[in-house]
Amino acid sequence: MEIFVLAFFALGYLVLAGADIGVGMTLPYLGRTPDERREVIAAIAPFFLGNEVWLVVTAGVLAGFFPELEGELLSGNYPLIVALLLSWVARDAGLWLRGRLAGRRWRAWWDGAIVAGSWGLAMSLGGLLGEVLLGLSGPLALLPVAALAALFATHGLAFAGLRLRGEPRRRAAVLSGGAGEVRTYALTAAALLVVGVLAGLRLPLEPGTSGAMLVPVVLAMMPLMVAAQAWVWWTFRHRVTGPSYL
Repeated sequence: MEIFVLAFFALGYLVLAGADIGVGMTLPYLGRTPDERREVIAAIAPFFLGNEVWLVVTAGVLAGFFPELEGELLSGNYPLIVALLLSWVARDAGLWLRGRLAGRRWRAWWDGAIVAGSWGLAMSLGGLLGEVLLGLSGPLALLPVAALAALFATHGLAFAGLRLRGEPRRRAAVLSGGAGEVRTYALTAAALLVVGVLAGLRLPLEPGTSGAMLVPVVLAMMPLMVAAQAWVWWTFRHRVTGPSYL
């Protein structure tokens, strides 16, 4: 049961947050003007905070249910963990601060933080999965990093195609054949699930003795998280029509 709980939250994070990470990675391509960039960011504004909760819960489940594995992952991949956290902070700072002032340089600086942070998240996650899935090191370790970054970017383009209108939507649909955003999103989501499952199968998933008492609490939380996620998606199911609170 502990393994199921960990897989549920980790895979959920890859699919859900992978979309807003991919949108951030492709922001310069999707938004060529300040107004377009504001609409592109509005496409992920209702979702990115909720998506990050899945990563926080994944880390909590890992620490509570699999403490030995958590220690191995953190100690063995310390630079990647630091890069992931710094990228996370940089991207979120860009999303929150870009709209606080109206200056062009101010927004350009924080737009750069969004793009750099999104790429940093994709590449650090790619490095972690490459280490876990393939055990690569040295120059060869860059191959899974590049592959997962490309997958995140494609996933983000498909999501942007579902959310945007006009010229930004046309750019997002370059890989979807015009009106195939749903199909492309489903395919990239499935690919992320496959990568996550394959990585999980290589992990030494031996639950700790103290985690069993936490299972009922986490199981009670899972329907609430799914319901909240479904409510957000249903509420913001329509295409973006203007800038968001960000």
